[in-house]
Amino acid sequence: MTGIIIVLLIFVSVLALVLLNQYQFKKIEKRNPPKGRFVDVDGLKLHYLRQGKGQPVVLLHGGVNSCEDFTEVLYYLSNKEYDCISFDRPGYGHSDRPKKAMSADKQAELIHKALYEIGIVEPVTIVGHSWSGTLTLSYARQFPKDVANIVTLGAAMYKEGYPAERGDLLSKLIMTPFLGTLLMNTLLATPVAKRMGKQTVRETFKPEVAPSGYEELLLDLWGRPKQFRANREDVLLFPECAYANSHHYCKITTPITIIVGDSDPFNTVQMANRLFKEIEHSNLFILKNVGHMIPQKHPQQVADLIDRTYWRREVKDKSLSSSPEKVFITHQNDVY
Repeated sequence: MTGIIIVLLIFVSVLALVLLNQYQFKKIEKRNPPKGRFVDVDGLKLHYLRQGKGQPVVLLHGGVNSCEDFTEVLYYLSNKEYDCISFDRPGYGHSDRPKKAMSADKQAELIHKALYEIGIVEPVTIVGHSWSGTLTLSYARQFPKDVANIVTLGAAMYKEGYPAERGDLLSKLIMTPFLGTLLMNTLLATPVAKRMGKQTVRETFKPEVAPSGYEELLLDLWGRPKQFRANREDVLLFPECAYANSHHYCKITTPITIIVGDSDPFNTVQMANRLFKEIEHSNLFILKNVGHMIPQKHPQQVADLIDRTYWRREVKDKSLSSSPEKVFITHQNDVY
């Protein structure tokens, strides 16, 4: 009899946690309605922001973020006469994600189809932050004729040095059938999970601090089962994707600009230098006293460097656009 009571108490407790979490998730959705448009691709809805007119620039966010990470970059770029498109990657923000695994290659294919659906037919400048470094390079490898320029921001591009190079326990638990679903629907909205999330945000922004209101938005979106699962799956898929893609980086002929903060805690400085050595026509910009979250903290600098990348490609002096350079930037005005 005692055993039955214990089982019932456990069941009721779990059910209560599930209902509480579902209530919190619905509140999050109401607080954060979609601000952009949707495009249907392969039976999935992808959410994106679009701003400005001119040469197309496609911006892809990192591992726990959304298209809103580039809101200010879009503002500065659109004022420079660019057609800026920032996607919620599959499973993030307000975009769908299929049940089957979505590698960087698969996500690149989906973005390529989405651009065609919204009428982008000319070569794009494609920008990838953090996790999307390997996604951006995969896109350029698969669709070289459709890419004018590549820009990476604090990007992860190699298996070696990736924080979860051998996977991590949390990601493996979340991706375990039934157990992962149970954990996400009982724990994500709890105070303990929120405290852990806040600590993660602070660690990610070090040595800088998150912009006002950013932490709340990120924790809202990341703390939903759909996005949390997408992030954990991306973490587990990254090493294999990056390893397979990295063998082809040296074959990329598209102009590439590599931007990294010298204080980034996630080994991206080493990856940036490695890519710079592997791709002869690349340019490397190292931002002094800057951490990992470059588009969120330095949007105008990002916009200026993207603009510079496009300008260098168009300049008549071919020697200028073909000469690789490594530049240390200490102030905003140093970009040009």
